[in-house]
Amino acid sequence: MTVVLSTVLLLALVAGFTYLLGCCNSALIISKYILHDDVRNHGSGNAGLTNFYRVFGKGKVVWVILVDLAKAMISTWLGGFVLGHFLGWPVAGKLIGGIFCILGHSFPAMFGFRGGKGVLCGAGVILMMDWRIAVTCLGVFVVLVAATRMVSLGSMVAAVLFPITCWLVYRDLFVVVLACIAGVLIVWRHKENAKRIAKGEENKLEFK
Repeated sequence: MTVVLSTVLLLALVAGFTYLLGCCNSALIISKYILHDDVRNHGSGNAGLTNFYRVFGKGKVVWVILVDLAKAMISTWLGGFVLGHFLGWPVAGKLIGGIFCILGHSFPAMFGFRGGKGVLCGAGVILMMDWRIAVTCLGVFVVLVAATRMVSLGSMVAAVLFPITCWLVYRDLFVVVLACIAGVLIVWRHKENAKRIAKGEENKLEFK
């Protein structure tokens, strides 16, 4: 019983901290408190990088990228370090920290649970995994976005590839299940984009 309680407590602490870290949505913070204009009131209504870029331009986009990548990488590292040290879950711990960071970014409690779609956070998680996973998933993402100018398509394909590459690298069912949860979360957040892609109505990114 003590072991179970300790495990639950550790999971709760990691989940709670990484969720709160994920809630620090840089697109929302910059738009609301620096630019004094909530990004969710414009464009697609999404508090993510692509909508921020379309609404406010490239001036402060670099900060959105850096903050969202950093919080995901810190969450992933923290989960791997804590759960790896105490429970022997170094890889699964990374994914648990990463998943709750994505949840915090997508559904931030202090911003009415209306956040982004978790793409940058997902990229941060992938970067903290094995280099082969990062090269495959992010490489496919870059190629697809460059070819189609649709960030949503590249994001969904990379999310689907993530659990597949995790299986090829780790051969660990627990890790793959967690990777599937992360991938499904990203794809589900893009369900409206998927409908627009099917209709040929998806917005395309303008490279400047």
